[in-house]
Amino acid sequence: MNHIDLNLMRTFVLLYETGSVTLTAERLYVTQPSVSYALARLRDLFEDRLFVRTRQGMEPTIAARQLYPSLRDALQQLQDTIESSREFDPATCTRRFRLALTDLGEMALLPKLMRHLHEQAPQAELEVVPLEIEHAEEWLVAGRVNALICSRPLTSTAISRHVLLQDRYVCLLNQERFGEGPLTRESFIAARHVAVTSSSGHGMAEEVMRQQGIQRKVSLEIPHFSVLPRVLHDSDLIAIMPLQVAASFTEGSPLVIHELPFHVPEFEVALHWQAQASRSPSQRWFCESIIEAIGEREG
Repeated sequence: MNHIDLNLMRTFVLLYETGSVTLTAERLYVTQPSVSYALARLRDLFEDRLFVRTRQGMEPTIAARQLYPSLRDALQQLQDTIESSREFDPATCTRRFRLALTDLGEMALLPKLMRHLHEQAPQAELEVVPLEIEHAEEWLVAGRVNALICSRPLTSTAISRHVLLQDRYVCLLNQERFGEGPLTRESFIAARHVAVTSSSGHGMAEEVMRQQGIQRKVSLEIPHFSVLPRVLHDSDLIAIMPLQVAASFTEGSPLVIHELPFHVPEFEVALHWQAQASRSPSQRWFCESIIEAIGEREG
């Protein structure tokens, strides 16, 4: 144990987080046999199997679960210390950053963000990960993503937060198919609806409806918002969604926006990142760049 290879520790942490030899090799830019060889050395070093291959991937043993938090934190602290001693220059940065977004976030925020990042750091890479809201805090604390953007508040003290914008929920529908007249509470309940699964983190309207005893007919349930314009274009279905993206869906289409016939509070869309990671100049620049990009006005 006198001479520990830090690359072995990186392999251990990534294998724990990904549960995959293939993904670990991709993240480390090495071959899969290299990861397997490193795992063999780790097993000798810690005198434990550490990971067991299952149908779901590489499952950590009890010993690996006990080792992971300490090794993860030690590597993060070492990386932060090295980075903090260097001058960080976005113009020469070649790092790959990982950002978790919903499909709504991709549509509304990603184009503006990419323009801003490319102007400041043309050699940097951005990997967008589909957000699974139930794993959001876990991903940040484990360092699986550098940051994520969502509307659901994350309460962990290990996570920092910055509000990017405010929005509210509205109804989107094809007025020609739906029929004339205002959208009342009665016509809302009588209508057919399309719902987006709660894994996106947009479940506030559903919570209000449950509290008020409003029961609607959900004729279609889909996993993403992005397909809604085509679905609504040829049907009498109603969709509940954030105003900012709904407004973009109405451009050049027969779709119109109606206010909800019951009150749902406005919500905040916020950037979240691991608080401890703020000591890293590149991580700090990445988060600040997202805040600047989203805050820029068009035109």
